[in-house]
Amino acid sequence: MKIKETPKIKVYSSLTKKKEDFIPAKGKKVKMYTCGVTVYDDCHIGHARSLYIFEVIRRYLKYRGFKVSFIRNITDIDDKIIKRANELKVNWEELVNKYIENYYQDLSLLNIPKADKEPRATENIAAMIKYIKKLINKSYAYKTEDGVYFRVRKFKSYGKLSNQSIDQMLEGVRIEADEHKKDSLDFALWKKAKEGEPSWNSPWGRGRPGWHIECSVMSQKYLKTITLDIHGGGRDLIFPHHENECAQAEALNDKPFAKYWIHHGLLTINGQKMAKSLGNFITIKDFIKKYKDPDYLKLFFLSAHYSHPIDFNEEKIEEIKKQKKSFYDFFDSVFNQVNHKKTANTPITSEDKDKIDTICAKFNEAMSDDSNMPRALASLFDLIDLGSRFSSSDKEKAFNYLRIKLEDFFDIFGLKIPKEKKIPGLLKKKAQERYKARKEKDFKKADTLRKEMEQEYPYYVTDSATRTIFISKKLPEEN
Repeated sequence: MKIKETPKIKVYSSLTKKKEDFIPAKGKKVKMYTCGVTVYDDCHIGHARSLYIFEVIRRYLKYRGFKVSFIRNITDIDDKIIKRANELKVNWEELVNKYIENYYQDLSLLNIPKADKEPRATENIAAMIKYIKKLINKSYAYKTEDGVYFRVRKFKSYGKLSNQSIDQMLEGVRIEADEHKKDSLDFALWKKAKEGEPSWNSPWGRGRPGWHIECSVMSQKYLKTITLDIHGGGRDLIFPHHENECAQAEALNDKPFAKYWIHHGLLTINGQKMAKSLGNFITIKDFIKKYKDPDYLKLFFLSAHYSHPIDFNEEKIEEIKKQKKSFYDFFDSVFNQVNHKKTANTPITSEDKDKIDTICAKFNEAMSDDSNMPRALASLFDLIDLGSRFSSSDKEKAFNYLRIKLEDFFDIFGLKIPKEKKIPGLLKKKAQERYKARKEKDFKKADTLRKEMEQEYPYYVTDSATRTIFISKKLPEEN
């Protein structure tokens, strides 16, 4: 059987509203930016979806041979931060440092690495001021008594990302009245500080940057480019945040801000929006405390296409637990076994190799088709089913070839591979006795030994032609 060539990667861009061939500006180099957290509270599982989805996309691109430069910012000055600090009667910097530390703890709990760089907004004030000056010089921004604003109507393609006209924006969005602005749609680039607020010097008085300017500046600065290959974030950020980022950057540079805009769907809890007032607010730490294993959350995210909404509920997590058990059972069959005789070290047959490669091709087809993770996940189960058949028939070379492929895919999805357990000597001895009894057709004795082993040790006992295999009764986090 001829295996298909590895397919071209296609991504759905929110800008063009269609799937496009993924062709970075500079060959195999990918410049990727996603909006990070605003550090005024603990991260919740909605944040976790964003952190995880873009990590999987990064890993798959690297698997396909791309060199990915990945930047994710930290918003450490914002109206929400100031408001929360005032409510708690703490210094805003104290609040920010606490939640940055908590954010990195959450990344660690999820076994998700940091981006290549995670710049803080307050570290880049000078660059933002420089950016705003240039926008003023090009007449895309103007100074008022309370700051600096961007002229939305001057940027003629405003609304192209969110697919809205100016009139639709005015009708559909609640815009606070501001006597200083020339147009109600204009947005702040620089906000003059009120008494007691954190502030920095600028040509327009002490103040702080607007939220949108932060991402435009930091993405281009740290990726060292005018046009990003990928800009990602949640669907809720398309308007106004990403629309405004795009307007600022393109007004200044007269070039596209991002080639591909990738947005993930939002998360609900039992069909409702997550909110503390509803009592359904689940932080990442809450989830790990309850379920112990971040892989449950990752498998939950993999169950829906990244661009679709996803609803969290207990029933779904129970289904995920069964999936996780099937993964662990397979790796138990890899690691936890007693081999009773040497098997012929015959090479893998072309037929068996084709079976494995065909499933692997399906994985790549799925991930290349706008990161269709649910379809790719199904390929992992197909590999496990095939691997179980190889194991029971002692096709060792085929089994090991399949296992290597499976481990690569586990790595792309950031899923843990169980470690080999040390089988106790007495258990090995009983396994040898049982193998001998089965060989001598003393099935009564063999069955008695199996029951003894399962009563005394935390394993189920199963067999192939030459091996006794021990399958853990529980997942590690259940022990």
